Amino acid sequence: MKLSIGKGGYRLLAYVSVALAVVGVVLPLMPTTVFVLIAAWAAGRSSPEFEAWLLNHQTYGPIISNWRERGVVPLRGKVLACVMLTISWSILFFTGSPVWLLVGLGVFFLCLATYLLSRPSC
Repeated sequence: MKLSIGKGGYRLLAYVSVALAVVGVVLPLMPTTVFVLIAAWAAGRSSPEFEAWLLNHQTYGPIISNWRERGVVPLRGKVLACVMLTISWSILFFTGSPVWLLVGLGVFFLCLATYLLSRPSC
């Protein structure tokens, strides 16, 4: 059974992701790159016009093009993502989260950071 959220769901995801990316431009610890890439992916499934707007955007367009063409992630994005992963895990650790959660998320975060750091930078 295939789950489909439909064009409206993808469009909503694209708009919410762009909103979060805009917040990331202003707030230093909020990632921008991840949300821009999610927005482009979702827009590509729901709205060719919105996807074209993203691709032609002065700030977001190069991020999407670099990822699609060469799998490139900006160095700033890598650093911020790794910092946020560390902060998130640390908060869970210091608030007394269960060991199974700390271990599971620790492994997941390490895999995510390893993948992210293995991508070329621009």
